[in-house]
Amino acid sequence: MVHVYNCHPFSSQQIVKVEQEPGLICCGGGALFVVAAGGCKVDAYSVEKEGCPLICRFATMGTVKNIQHSKIGDYLVTIEEKNSATYLRAYTNWRHQAEGKARVGVRLLGHLLGGASVRGGVQMEIIEIPLSERPVAVACCSVTGDLVVGCESTLVLFALRRQSQLSLNESLQSSSLGQDQIICSNQNFLDFERLVVLHLPKIKPKQVALCGRYVAVQAELEVLVLKLDISSESKTLEESSDTKKTDHLEDQADFQVLLRHQELLGDRAKNCDIPVRVEKTGLEDSTGQCTLSYVLFRRFTPDFFQGCSVEETQLHSLQLYPLFTGNQSESLEEPLCIFCFFSLPSAGYLYSLKGGVELLSAYQYPEKVLKAVLTDHLLHVITKSALQCFTVRCAAVAARMEDPYIDTTMKACPPCSLEVCALRLQLFIGLRSVCVSGRHVILLSTADTEAPEESERTPQRRCLSRKWTISSPKETSTAGHGWNLYVVDTVSPLTLYQEMVEYSERYAETNPQAQSLRHLLSEAHLLIRSALLQTSEQQPRVEGDPALSLQTDADGPAEKQTAVQTDRQELEEALRQNCAQLGDCFSRASQKDCHLALPYYRMSDLSVTEITARNRPLPSSPHSYGPGFLFYLKHYLFEETEQTLSREAADEVIEIFSQSEPSQLVSVCASPSLINISPAQTLQILQHLEDKAGVSVPLTTTMATMMLRLDDMPQYTHLMERHAEMLLVYGFIEEPRLLLHGGGGGQHTQTRPTALTRQLAKSQPGLLVAAVVALHENNKVQLEQADHIFKELGCENCLQVDFWEAMLMASSQETLIQELLFRVASVYIDRLTSTTSDTHSNKPHAPSRRRPLKSADDLVLSLKNDCCSLCSVGSNSRLLVVFDHHFY
Repeated sequence: MVHVYNCHPFSSQQIVKVEQEPGLICCGGGALFVVAAGGCKVDAYSVEKEGCPLICRFATMGTVKNIQHSKIGDYLVTIEEKNSATYLRAYTNWRHQAEGKARVGVRLLGHLLGGASVRGGVQMEIIEIPLSERPVAVACCSVTGDLVVGCESTLVLFALRRQSQLSLNESLQSSSLGQDQIICSNQNFLDFERLVVLHLPKIKPKQVALCGRYVAVQAELEVLVLKLDISSESKTLEESSDTKKTDHLEDQADFQVLLRHQELLGDRAKNCDIPVRVEKTGLEDSTGQCTLSYVLFRRFTPDFFQGCSVEETQLHSLQLYPLFTGNQSESLEEPLCIFCFFSLPSAGYLYSLKGGVELLSAYQYPEKVLKAVLTDHLLHVITKSALQCFTVRCAAVAARMEDPYIDTTMKACPPCSLEVCALRLQLFIGLRSVCVSGRHVILLSTADTEAPEESERTPQRRCLSRKWTISSPKETSTAGHGWNLYVVDTVSPLTLYQEMVEYSERYAETNPQAQSLRHLLSEAHLLIRSALLQTSEQQPRVEGDPALSLQTDADGPAEKQTAVQTDRQELEEALRQNCAQLGDCFSRASQKDCHLALPYYRMSDLSVTEITARNRPLPSSPHSYGPGFLFYLKHYLFEETEQTLSREAADEVIEIFSQSEPSQLVSVCASPSLINISPAQTLQILQHLEDKAGVSVPLTTTMATMMLRLDDMPQYTHLMERHAEMLLVYGFIEEPRLLLHGGGGGQHTQTRPTALTRQLAKSQPGLLVAAVVALHENNKVQLEQADHIFKELGCENCLQVDFWEAMLMASSQETLIQELLFRVASVYIDRLTSTTSDTHSNKPHAPSRRRPLKSADDLVLSLKNDCCSLCSVGSNSRLLVVFDHHFY
């Protein structure tokens, strides 16, 4: 399902003033390259400046049939035809033609020029790249600048090499050039090195793509993605030699064999019937052994029941798209995410290749799509009469690969499987081609001179043929009566986000729980995330793009950095606002999705008071507080945090739980965040709960705590005497925070005694020791934390020793017993030593602040006189110490 929202992603458009009718277009590095109809001249225009002024113009050596630009190295590569022969050429240093320098050097691959280039002059170079087969497709890697060429049955990979002027001079010193002819400079020369040749006898490439170690090839109805690994270890590639014995079917000319639809992902892709053979280039000693693995295979079957047109089922727009994040190192050799996109005229498919191959989205187009281009946050598609944008899920994948806390209680992100949406379309006439450079969408429109009746009859005639033949694309009519070249600027992601927020307010007014509201806010969230990824990668990727480097130098690095930082702050603020809105949606959602309110509210950086105010039910609303809000509130209160609420906010929280979940009141009152609650008001609520639910030990202890805070000692004593001390210990096990605050982070987290703990240390020390022992045996408190509590109470010389003695009788852990024996023995020796010295000395000594539970005379017989009983306490309990009466 595709959602449609009336949000406009385009801000303005302008027409490029081209002298001749365009035949081919491509863009990159802030420039638009236009090949005139006829194909022997290339015009470069600046899309970053108003009016798109001409940068330079240069002639090609043949008729250009295909042209691509690489931003790494800033070079152009073309497939040209001349005298019935096809050539592959690369054009470097083309920007220097704007300076009026007409000198052009032509050389073969691997043969650097020695004349004016070596002597320090800069000129445009044309590199002839020889091939054994006719090239039909070419693509550049946006990460490394490498080159892949698709021939009739092979793929040839070339690596981009940079050679500095200094190293070139050193290599030429031994040649015929004199020392006076060599001038050192910082100029780098580009060249290509043939890496590997892949033979694909069963697939005829129509389009190719390259990104890092991934290479993709597209036929009429098939897409194959491979991964190349170059390692220093010697490995033997397992080549597929099984031809599936289908070659004999080709001889049966009276039948057309249609293979079944097939989708193979990951390791299953090697089961496809497309064998690949790697041809060694003789450079394995320096580059290592090349191994190949299958990543993705997709085959489509044409549907002849829907018009019977072969063109309706041809694949197009193959693209491998990398995505970087700000947490990556400066090396750009390996992007965090790589996506593969390809499209039929009726549907497009987006796959994620790294971290497991997965189909992210399937785009169902409302009408026939001619071409599509994938970007970070939008998919631009053109039909014959419109430009339309669809949302993408690249940011959702990148967020999960970058941040391990996504999809936890800490952070959240809309799922990768979220249904896509289509934005408002822009109407044009006769669209034919599209390319994207940054926020600029370049469109080529040409008037259709074919008669409407003929275009409607042609597909119907094709279906009568017995054999299924692929027709070649129509050549551009030279008699066309009109054409235009548009540069359409897209709005910034922040502007589009704000429009989506305004659009979502309509749903919020009518139905706050509408699924469309949640979906639109999720789209806005992914839009902001993709924009944050763009700002993160802008700075490190400037170095690899000469055009961006020149622009940054012109604008000034300080101003550029300040602008990027300002934009990022605005995007981060927008992300926090969006998280708050999504938290509001999920706070009243169903039980299936209500848990998502917690991470979104945490990411919004709103306080509990602000979130509580956003979730107050309206007076006219029959609903109370939503389950998602209560889920967030419980997590906030039950987790150990240093934040405390004001009295008003704390009383409101108590009131919320008294209405929504009264059974959680004891745990809520024990939270350290509610230390400022009104004891009198809370006591009334607890008494009302006791009247309805009955008497319980944790509830009675909580009420006694409120009495203690009111300084009502008689009533406090009355409540504490309601239950036996054994039952009180059980109550402390059920709710440890009645005695201890903190300690939720582990052994080294500091714990604090509560007011009830301090009172028990004065009035009922035996109960306190028994309770702490029970908490330790039930894994509620660590030994070091218990020691810290007794030190906080000033009982390290008495109650702490009693605690150790009780632990010796209660614990069965050998390591713990050895540690406690050492501690207790040290105390015994110290006490006996101090007693002996006091006998022979007349100096009075300061009495202990607190009397120990046992005297010095009982130390020797303590282990014989004390007793313990084994009790079961809960599912994780096994021991509870009950001391002899002389303990108390």
